[in-house]
Parts: sequence; C-alpha cells; structure tokens
Amino acid sequence: MIRGQLSCISRGRRPILESLTGVALPKHSVVGSTRGIAATSPAWAKKMPDRPQSLDESELTEAFLKGSGPGGQKINKTSSAVQLKHIPSGMVLKVQATRSRTQNRKIARQMLAERVEEMEKGKESRIAVVGETKRKRKSSAVKKSKRKYRLLDEAKRDCEEVKEIDENEGKDMGTGKGEN
Repeated sequence: MIRGQLSCISRGRRPILESLTGVALPKHSVVGSTRGIAATSPAWAKKMPDRPQSLDESELTEAFLKGSGPGGQKINKTSSAVQLKHIPSGMVLKVQATRSRTQNRKIARQMLAERVEEMEKGKESRIAVVGETKRKRKSSAVKKSKRKYRLLDEAKRDCEEVKEIDENEGKDMGTGKGEN
C-alpha cells in the first residue's frame, strides 16, 4: 500500500474519495462531483455551531390539539398538532407541519430547542448564525445583480453612441453635395 495516495472510485455517477492510508480526511476538504471538481467549501471555512441538544423531558409539557387550516375535514378532526411548553422559560410552541403526530412531535422538540438556544446564546446561536449567512448571501446577490445590470446599461449606451457616430459619419460621406 502506498502512503499518502488517494484513489477515486466511482459508484454510480458520483466518485468517492478513498484514502489508502486509512487516515480520515477533514470533513469538508474535498467532495468530488461528476467531473472531479471540489463541490463543497474548504476545510478552513467558518464552521457552523453545533445543533442544540434536546431539552430535558421533565422541563416540557406536551398537549395534542386538533389542527386547523388547509387540509380539509381530516386535519380538523384529528389531534395531530403538538403544543409544547418549556416550563423554565415559559415559551409555548404549536406545530402542525405534517399530518403525522410523531413527525410533529419531533419537529416541535427541535424547534423549541433552537428557540431556547437562541434565547440563551443570542447572536452566537445556530439560528442567528444561519440567518446572518443567509442575509449576507442575499445582499451580495443583490449587489451582483445591480452591478450586472449597471454594466449592461453602460454597454448598451456605448453601443448606441457608436451607432450614432457611424450614422453621422455615413450622412457626411454619403451626401456628396458641394464636392463637384
């Protein structure tokens, strides 16, 4: 076995990097795409905060409510909506994301854990960091769009000016009056 050599094995359409040395690569170092080009952020990129730990069940009170809204009679008849209350903070959350009670329970616990973490950590919480990165991406996309259309407008104006100059030169040369 050769130390330090990487081989690329293709399973289906996606190549998978496999280390011959048995040493684990960094989580985000290189992920191959169909062309072998890096598809994720580099290992030195800013790491996201860990997901919040699940809350202690003794701190929660849970109730199942009848759903409302779109979904017809079935959603109005079944008690699949979940209402969770975090006793120490007094935070109450109602979730009716799916028709399944078990999925709603899971989603409600996850959302409540995120909200409690946001309340405790503030700007350092995962939700705040994710929101900030989304805002930055959106603002950079808006900037890029403005820059693109500004450059297109400038190019269009330049093209129109060149056409006007060509037309004026054509009129001056094409008249032929006064030369004979």
